Amino acid sequence: MTDDSTADTLAAMGPRLRTAREQSGATLNGVGRATGIPPSTLSRIETGRRRPTLEVLLRLAKVYGVSLDELAGTAPAAADGPRSPGPRSPAPQRPAHDKAVLPLTRYVGGLHAHKHVLPALDAPPSRPRQVSHDGYEWLCVLYGQLWLALGDHDLLLNAGDVAEFDTRTAHGVANAGPGGPVEYLIMFGPQGERLRPRTPVPRTPGR
Repeated sequence: MTDDSTADTLAAMGPRLRTAREQSGATLNGVGRATGIPPSTLSRIETGRRRPTLEVLLRLAKVYGVSLDELAGTAPAAADGPRSPGPRSPAPQRPAHDKAVLPLTRYVGGLHAHKHVLPALDAPPSRPRQVSHDGYEWLCVLYGQLWLALGDHDLLLNAGDVAEFDTRTAHGVANAGPGGPVEYLIMFGPQGERLRPRTPVPRTPGR
């Protein structure tokens, strides 16, 4: 594995662990009790402030019911052609609400960016499951319609819409549009870093 691919894998590990936990319906405290890993450590791993050890990944993979390859994003695709004979277990079905997380920054920690893709749904979604954690998030919808449940508020965001919020506020997202996927970008600061606009104010001609 090259240095670049290792950096990509590490950058995506935290969001994948967070996605796996949310899809299992577990909380940080619940996972902490099941694994013996302090919730504060789990939070730092999910937000990129700490690199997980192999022992930690093994524990989390067991609790979430996923493989290490899935957590690392290196699970091999099914190969075509004949296979060796013998019994084969049925392939696990990925849940309909499963999402893809693509890292856009290679480093671990600090302000980082990811692209998320939620697949199309066959039925109307239920209200998104909410989570909360330290940090600050800036979200921009690229395609489709996103349902953002932020505390007691429900927002429907379309392509080009932007939302920003303190992630200590309970929040969750779901695909709100029928018949197609939704894609969105996230800029996340694990310690509350925010984007700082530097656009100069245009001057009026003649002044």
